[in-house]
Amino acid sequence: MKLKQHLASAGSTYFSAYCIVAAFGTYFCMYAFRKPFTAATYDGIELLGIGYKTVLVISQVLGYTISKFLGIKFVSEAEPHRRSIMILMLIGIAQAALLLFAIVPPPYNFVCLFINGLPLGMVFGLVLGFLEGRKMTELLTAGLCASFILSGGAVKSVGQWLILQDITDFWMPFLTGLIFVPVLLLSVWMLHQIPPPDTEDQTLRSQRAPSRKEDRRIVMAKHGMGLTMLVFSYMLLTVIRSLRDDFGVEIWSQLGFNEKPEVFTQSELIVTWIVVIVNGAVFLVKDNRTAFYTAITAIGAGFALTLLAVFLFWQRMLGPFAFMVTAGVGLYVPYVAYHTTLFERMIAVFRERTNLAHLMYLADSFGYLGYVLVLLIRNFAKWEINYLNLFLGCLICIGCVALLLTVYSFFYFRRQIVAHQQATAVQLSSNSV
Repeated sequence: MKLKQHLASAGSTYFSAYCIVAAFGTYFCMYAFRKPFTAATYDGIELLGIGYKTVLVISQVLGYTISKFLGIKFVSEAEPHRRSIMILMLIGIAQAALLLFAIVPPPYNFVCLFINGLPLGMVFGLVLGFLEGRKMTELLTAGLCASFILSGGAVKSVGQWLILQDITDFWMPFLTGLIFVPVLLLSVWMLHQIPPPDTEDQTLRSQRAPSRKEDRRIVMAKHGMGLTMLVFSYMLLTVIRSLRDDFGVEIWSQLGFNEKPEVFTQSELIVTWIVVIVNGAVFLVKDNRTAFYTAITAIGAGFALTLLAVFLFWQRMLGPFAFMVTAGVGLYVPYVAYHTTLFERMIAVFRERTNLAHLMYLADSFGYLGYVLVLLIRNFAKWEINYLNLFLGCLICIGCVALLLTVYSFFYFRRQIVAHQQATAVQLSSNSV
């Protein structure tokens, strides 16, 4: 309680640093329970003629996707005082599933990764709830989002290191999670000490409360078309971002980086710094409308950058490492902008009774559903897969379509904001009379 009171009266720099460390640490550790299995290749094992790693990825992502749909209700309705214990319970279930993954023999243990993904999809929204609705939210959530950029590579490095120590592919994920348990407990405790948004935060960004069914219905009735375009764009973005993350080992290998686990961390560290600086700086923009437009523009620019990266790579003007970093920046600037600014400022502009968990889980659920469909279509079509070519093709197709959707969304919401301002002005005028 004393720490919470101290944080409530602390300066912005100290408070922001504390929140970023707590949120970053919590979600970084969550990845240690979700992604380490992707560091292995599971060569020589198949299920129904499908490579076992692909089976595992589909199984976990399917559970993770269902979790996102559940999160639309359960995370957006979660009471603030229950978030910390919910985080620990969900990750505890995921770790128990990894233990079963090590014990149950293949190919039957793929079910364990479905169970592993089922609770983990709800962790992000619970962590985000501690940070939203504040004048520094973009900076805080950029620090949080740095965790899922950097942690994917770092966890793979730890996983590959354990494999090099003769740990089996099936015990490696559980042991990786075990390594991160102490840091997880400390980080969640730190999260629990963060005080709620103060009066100034609520004035600048609107009050955030649990979002009930009727609240969610009203938001969709008002902004359904624009949200549909943003969600579809995010779905495409999630497909290519997840492809890069889950099959990074294969893509890097085909680029010529074999048995170099440090390359994951090195590349993602560069991407992280660039993306965090770009997205985190938006908190300096005080006007919610301007910041909202800035977020949509940054999303469009990110898609354009991915197209440029592919072109330069094909022209041999970018080397493999520089290409992966540039493509990573182009993908993660939009991805993080959704989390840090887009929905945060949208809520603040329209003053809707909702929260970030509602809108982010709406986007995330369809995002991961799209990725599951791509994985299923790709495997049951019996195509010979070259992951590098698949990645390049997706960058081009998804980049073009998502860029068009983003442009449409910009003009749609510009009309809505103008109409909202006019309605607000009329209401203020009538009240003054």
